[in-house]
Amino acid sequence: MISRLLPLLCAVCGLAVPALHAWDYDGHRMVNQLALAGLPPTFPAFVRTPEAAERIAFLAGEPDRWRNVTDLPLRQANGLDHYLDLEQLTAAGLAPATVSALRYEFAAQFAAGRAQHPENFSMVDPARNADHTREWPGFLPWAITEYYERLKSAFSYLRTFQESGGRPEEIANAQADIIYLMGVMGHYVGDSTQPLHTTIHNNGWVGANPKGYTTWEGFHAWIDGGFNAKIGLKPGDVAPQARAAKVLPTATAAGARDRLFGEIMDHLVAESARVEPLYELDKEKKLSGTMPGSEEGRAFLEEQLLRGGELLSSLWLTASRNAQPDTYLRAQLLKRQAGAK
Repeated sequence: MISRLLPLLCAVCGLAVPALHAWDYDGHRMVNQLALAGLPPTFPAFVRTPEAAERIAFLAGEPDRWRNVTDLPLRQANGLDHYLDLEQLTAAGLAPATVSALRYEFAAQFAAGRAQHPENFSMVDPARNADHTREWPGFLPWAITEYYERLKSAFSYLRTFQESGGRPEEIANAQADIIYLMGVMGHYVGDSTQPLHTTIHNNGWVGANPKGYTTWEGFHAWIDGGFNAKIGLKPGDVAPQARAAKVLPTATAAGARDRLFGEIMDHLVAESARVEPLYELDKEKKLSGTMPGSEEGRAFLEEQLLRGGELLSSLWLTASRNAQPDTYLRAQLLKRQAGAK
């Protein structure tokens, strides 16, 4: 199985692949807006004000704005968080179901697997690898998991400020932190429901191509926003279909894999199964925006936006529900209150 991936991996590693985006800004805004629409009435009301809702929608584009900076440290740290090429895990002898939920432990696993299976990877061209990202398959599920944990922490300290004598400005700042984290986190969840962010076939098919899929290097950009712009897709077109958030399973037995990370990785694997159907739609001219059958292409991409909104809303809700009291902060606030008396 691994050996059959060699031509594909060699081909993709040898290309000068541009920085990839998932959805354009309007698409990412829609994912965040759909997620807001899916929250239950019991979710904290401060995120529902028009100002907060606009801030969350605006921040959906933040990680792509970071990609406009050419400085190498930011390019490396940010760029790898937008995708996971699942075929590369297989090539390194790894499986999505068993890789570590800890980013750097996984990095060590992948580096060891790549070293053990050099026949499955082409040499990296230093001239095309200034930011040193081509050695890696991407870290998207780790980025989503880490943002979930940051958001859960923010809900913890907000509630502690609210319940243990926090000052109004502290509460307002904690709320602002939550809004920021919700918005930026949404970008990566949106990335996860653009199927081309799960595969080496991210910008046209690479390697053996017996089904004759497109090799056009503009394919990714067309899926991100070109097609939606062509058909005039607007938030109001999908908002009535927004799906309700649900609390995700997080309980993890001692010594077992992180349950929430497993849910996110399973989601990525499910999205990767939609890569070929997407290419099939293109082959059948159903992603042109003008040919008969374009409504099928529209339905496919609307479904992807809805999936993104549902997952994001569920992650927000789960973070809020699972936030535990910040015991250290509570102790500090109680000391402050005692000293003020």
